[in-house]
Amino acid sequence: MSRNVAEIIVDTLLDAGAQRCYGVVGDTINHLTDAMRRSELDWVHVRHEEVGGFAAGGEAMITGELALCAGTCGPGSLHFVNGLFDAHRSNAPVVFIASQVPTSESGVGFPQDVDQKPIYEQYSVFCETLTNPNQARRMAAIAAQSAINKRGVAVLIVPGDLFTQTPDNDLPYRAHRFDPIIRPSAEEFVPALEAIQAGKRISIYAGFGCENARSEVLALAARLNAPVAWTSRAKDFIEYDNPFEVGMTGVFGLEGGYHAVADCDVLLLLGCNFAWTQFYPEKATIIQVDIHAEQIGKRHPVHVGLLGSVRDTCAALATMVEPRTDTKWLDGCRRTYEKSRAHATHTSRDDELIHPQELALAINRHASDDAVFTADGGSPMVWLLRHIDVNGRRRTLSSLVHGTMANAYPQALGVQAAYPGRQVIAMCGDGGMSMLMGDLLTLKQLKLPVKLVVFNNSALGFVEIEQKVEGLLDAFTDLENPDFGEVARAVGLWGRKVEHKHDLDGAMRELLDHDGPGILDVKVNRMELVMPPKVEPGQVASTALYSTKAILNGRMDDVLDLVNSNFLKR
Repeated sequence: MSRNVAEIIVDTLLDAGAQRCYGVVGDTINHLTDAMRRSELDWVHVRHEEVGGFAAGGEAMITGELALCAGTCGPGSLHFVNGLFDAHRSNAPVVFIASQVPTSESGVGFPQDVDQKPIYEQYSVFCETLTNPNQARRMAAIAAQSAINKRGVAVLIVPGDLFTQTPDNDLPYRAHRFDPIIRPSAEEFVPALEAIQAGKRISIYAGFGCENARSEVLALAARLNAPVAWTSRAKDFIEYDNPFEVGMTGVFGLEGGYHAVADCDVLLLLGCNFAWTQFYPEKATIIQVDIHAEQIGKRHPVHVGLLGSVRDTCAALATMVEPRTDTKWLDGCRRTYEKSRAHATHTSRDDELIHPQELALAINRHASDDAVFTADGGSPMVWLLRHIDVNGRRRTLSSLVHGTMANAYPQALGVQAAYPGRQVIAMCGDGGMSMLMGDLLTLKQLKLPVKLVVFNNSALGFVEIEQKVEGLLDAFTDLENPDFGEVARAVGLWGRKVEHKHDLDGAMRELLDHDGPGILDVKVNRMELVMPPKVEPGQVASTALYSTKAILNGRMDDVLDLVNSNFLKR
């Protein structure tokens, strides 16, 4: 029996490993969703397409497998933009089927006609329009193959009337997966080996490109007795059980990682795309390893570039470099790191004041050993990166490249759909939580037991910090929030609010023990600063300028709260 285009696309994507498709049904995709209904593919009905994009990206990032989205023509597909841009920039393998108005109405201003291609091709690994039913299986296979192997979003645009058409021939195209060995030639290693040999203080800065190279990176670190700092995206596979680990640098980092990167004389950048040039060393010799040629020297000038996968290049380097026995540099960086970690986990004796760090530590304390944690962009992301421990089974996810709001519980939705029996915890800001609250109904309807913890400081807190550091009075950041625990109960979820420290542990256990979705709304200190590992004089001066402006505007209490919360001994 011949198959139509909708059935062929579904078959091809199933064969490529997809298990779920996220979206909102309607008009131009009705025949596609009907084909899914009759297949083994699960349709996840969300209330807002942006949530669907985040959810697909979350599933794809944590599982490493292909996830799908499908959108109706015009506004339906446009609603996916932010979620799918985040997925693409996070290297999540996602195929998005963006439907279009019927071919007979294209280009004449028909209602809901939007040219999807120029919108999505700027952040995708593949973006093409299906124009003939004979292309269906080949185009779907290319889209899936591109998403899987290039690690990004592939977009297949399909006019609605093509879904019901049947091709004249249907050749057996399918998506293929690859895992090649890619490393420099022997001659290309020579300048890197010479630089390493001449170095006294050698450090490694590990990025997301180390995802499948943990053992090779640590073997090289052991050979060199080199401290290993990591970017935020490398946390899950570099931080745990690592005797060379010294943490992150950058605004989110701690002093150990900052010192290891800033004060070394040879820096190995391994699969690292860290964007803030002020945190790179000023005088060190920099050796960069990356599988993408365009990334080498993109963020900071480098002396030696090695084109290859981190896994294969580090494996080769470890056999070539002379072993180092001196541990003085490593030991010093480790001591600095342990000291900064101890300082970062301080607590307050004030029962009326819950510091956001204390909330993150409570989540970490009570969460299961294989929990998945997501965090909203802004300060919840910082507390996750600093205070959630990973162990090789736990996973963490946030919007670390796209930097969007409102990603945490939509990403958690997708992760929970993929792992129904696993504990999934979303660390939500009150701003992010209130931006996309509609899909709390999806958690209820689909019985997805996601646990949402709201860091409720009644403000767009990270924006306030940015304003203060720039010497500005914080403005337009106030949030008049509901009791999110009551909101949860109103839509059929478990819900509770906590305002006192002595209630925190009990409420956290109650949330995590609940067998369905729930929201724990926790009032946290609004005046908490996210302190970088090195405070620049300009930041001090700007914060002082903020304090002066606040006093002159009758806001002395705000200045006192800022000082008491961050600078007085606790």
